[in-house]
Amino acid sequence: MGVEHSEEEDEEDTSEDELENEAEIQRLEEQLSINAFDYNCHVDLIKLLRQEGKLHRLRKARQKMSELFPLTEEIWLDWLKDEIRLTEDESDREKVYELFERAVKDYVCPEIWLEYVQYSIGGMGAQGGIERVRSIFERALTAVGLHMTKGASIWEAYREFEIVILAPSQEQQELLNAQLERIHTLFRRQLAVPLMDMEGTYAEYSDWADDGVPEMVTRQYRRALQQLEKGKPFEEALLVSEPPKLAEYQAYIDFEMKEGDPARVQIIFERALAENCLVPDLWIKYTTYLDRQLKIKDLVLSAHERAVRNCPWTMGLWKSYLLALERHGADHQTVTDVFEKALNAGFIQATDYVEIWQSFLDYLRRRVDFKWSRELDELRAAFARSLDYLKQDVEERFSESGDLSCTIMQIWARIEALHCKNMQKARELWDSIMTKGNAKHANMWLEYYNLERSYGDASHCRKALHRAVQCTSDYPEHVCDVLLNFERVEGSLEDWDAAVQKTETKINRVNEQRVAEKEALQARQEEEKAEHRRKAKADKKGQKKSQKVNRTGDKRKADDEYEQEWGEDAELPSKRLRGEDDFGSTATEELMETESGLFGRRAPPRKTEPPGFRKNQRGSSEAPQQPQDVSKEQRIDENCVFVSNLAFNLDDPEGKLRALFQGCGTVQQVRPVFSMNGVFRGYCYVQFEDRLAVPEALKLDRKEVDGRPMYVSPCVDKNKNPDFKVFKYKTAMEKHKIFISGLPYTCTKETLEDLCKQHGTVKAIRLVTNRSGKPKGLAYVEYENEAQASQAVLKMDGSMLENFTLSVAISNPPSRKMEDKGVPSRLLGAAMPRQPQGARGKGRTQISLLPRSLYRQSTPDAKAENGTVSAPHTTETDGSLSNEDFARMLLKK
Repeated sequence: MGVEHSEEEDEEDTSEDELENEAEIQRLEEQLSINAFDYNCHVDLIKLLRQEGKLHRLRKARQKMSELFPLTEEIWLDWLKDEIRLTEDESDREKVYELFERAVKDYVCPEIWLEYVQYSIGGMGAQGGIERVRSIFERALTAVGLHMTKGASIWEAYREFEIVILAPSQEQQELLNAQLERIHTLFRRQLAVPLMDMEGTYAEYSDWADDGVPEMVTRQYRRALQQLEKGKPFEEALLVSEPPKLAEYQAYIDFEMKEGDPARVQIIFERALAENCLVPDLWIKYTTYLDRQLKIKDLVLSAHERAVRNCPWTMGLWKSYLLALERHGADHQTVTDVFEKALNAGFIQATDYVEIWQSFLDYLRRRVDFKWSRELDELRAAFARSLDYLKQDVEERFSESGDLSCTIMQIWARIEALHCKNMQKARELWDSIMTKGNAKHANMWLEYYNLERSYGDASHCRKALHRAVQCTSDYPEHVCDVLLNFERVEGSLEDWDAAVQKTETKINRVNEQRVAEKEALQARQEEEKAEHRRKAKADKKGQKKSQKVNRTGDKRKADDEYEQEWGEDAELPSKRLRGEDDFGSTATEELMETESGLFGRRAPPRKTEPPGFRKNQRGSSEAPQQPQDVSKEQRIDENCVFVSNLAFNLDDPEGKLRALFQGCGTVQQVRPVFSMNGVFRGYCYVQFEDRLAVPEALKLDRKEVDGRPMYVSPCVDKNKNPDFKVFKYKTAMEKHKIFISGLPYTCTKETLEDLCKQHGTVKAIRLVTNRSGKPKGLAYVEYENEAQASQAVLKMDGSMLENFTLSVAISNPPSRKMEDKGVPSRLLGAAMPRQPQGARGKGRTQISLLPRSLYRQSTPDAKAENGTVSAPHTTETDGSLSNEDFARMLLKK
């Protein structure tokens, strides 16, 4: 009873599974009725039907999928094996043969060909069966015999077949000799092809041949072995890489194309496409190679047909297919059918439809004999249909026709004028072109004018140019020049006067509009810059708030340890570079040049300590500890670099900089500098074991770290080397460079290079940024010579870029106004007497009481500098005037 109960439960479970599978099958079939191009849905349906054993519906589903898509090797092998099991008589065998023929056309697959030849061997007993088997073997060798890793299986199967049918023929010596020669030929052909394990084939032939291997076969074998060694690295790369192995196949293809064997190039392309069938660029590369190199009709057209089946959305493949059909003399109906399929392929942009229509119309035009009207009528009908198609179908889908310049209508008008001598139709077409928003473009009017000039008359030329002057808005000066030149050659005095009046009126109106637009644009730019500054200021304020993080530790202890590490006799590097004295007072900060130019901000004010305070503190503390990691002899500036402009909120600055500079050499120590309350101050020192690492470290200057450019400079004692300069850019006029201002903040180096290379060879571009790496709207561009730079200034000054007006001039950076290096500001400040304070503790007024008339204008011989405005300034008199001079000056006032 227990067994019966278990069997009943199994039957119920099976029944439930069948019901669920049937419901899923119906759902998939309904889904495909809605969208027949759902590839995954087809695959799932075939898998379920095969699992359920519904052979009739399975065959129908496979047939439908094969009509829409090329099938993979796995799907074809399952289908073929199912059909082979159902074969009962010779008529069924023929259907399987037909199925094999369809399978080998989708992709070049050695497994399918091997299955094909093995199936054909089963029918060798029929009339002509042996010859049919040999024919299939020969086709298989042509298709996959050169496959370096899998081709040997076809060769071996062919030889085994010939050896098997050799035994019954031993009684007939003549047939026996022919059969032996056929086997010898197979061995020789195989040994001439570079295949894996060809050494074993050579050894087998040596044993099989009674007279040994011929010398010619040995030479061919060695040559093939050399080719095998060349290809092995590529085969090994394919073996270890993950699918789809596109990069490895691309390298293999380039190698074979360089070798120049068309058959081997073809087989590697086919292997690559079997695993990358949805890569349009690979199909384009393959079909282009076949069109230009092999030019075999069946092979070329088959590749084009498979390409558009795999990537129907790629317009370029359809365009190449149409050209290949015409090139190989396909009939007109076939070309038309392919074009109609292309229109239904579902391109992804409107311009694709314009291009495919242009290709088809070009084909129709080449068919026309303009002496007869039949093909001409067909061409005109196709032009009319193309315009309707773009206006209705394409605009409905993409909201644009894709042919903004009305290229198709222009071609039609030129054909009517040139071949048909029908200027009336050409003018009608051009009237239609101008009504589609093209009347404002000068190039469109000049195209129409050239057509009238070539095939029309002077009256229509004059009419076209007058309309062009009236309507053109992009290059009105050029159109006006064309009209005036035309009247110089063709017109009367009245025509000349009318043209001059019309052009002057147009130019005046255009100039007024440009001035108004420029003023509005400048106002808009000023608003944008002001808004940008407000945002930057707000961001900076928020960043400062976020940086107020308290760090544990005693500030005094940290300062003492830091001084002990560098020694009491050596001045702290941070003080040397920042001009800070032993008591914390701040002198002038060293001016350094970044991508944004010069900056010389003073360090934030610190609380001063009474003289001797730190000394007393050190005296009362214990003896300073010696540094544990660095000896005094190793503390030399030549082994150290100074790193600045780091973010104050940088996490683990020591660890990050150690990892960053590790590639330059062995990092001995990284010393980040912290403020009194433990906040990182944005700069540090990196010391290496070897001074040779310093030049490598300096190459990391301006490298971005957490969104900010990091400044790397040598660690130099300015007291010992007062003339040392970090500033690395010239401050004199450079006639081969230009300075550009007014750039949009979104402008990239690539955009600027594309703009500047139109006027000469660009050698270098430097976008100016501020300390945080944000652009300032300025740039320096270096040309090859002065002539190119001058040409760029003439062409680009006042031009527009993204609605920004550019100002361009020859590079003349402002001179650096450094303080007197011999007298530090700290000493100057100490030497100057303090201002007496008033009753409320504030200094007295700093307003000069000298009359304005005693000031005189100085006229320095200054030249315009980038980013500066030369303005007159006043200088006080030197006191050499007499009392009469003073009185005379006051009376004049």
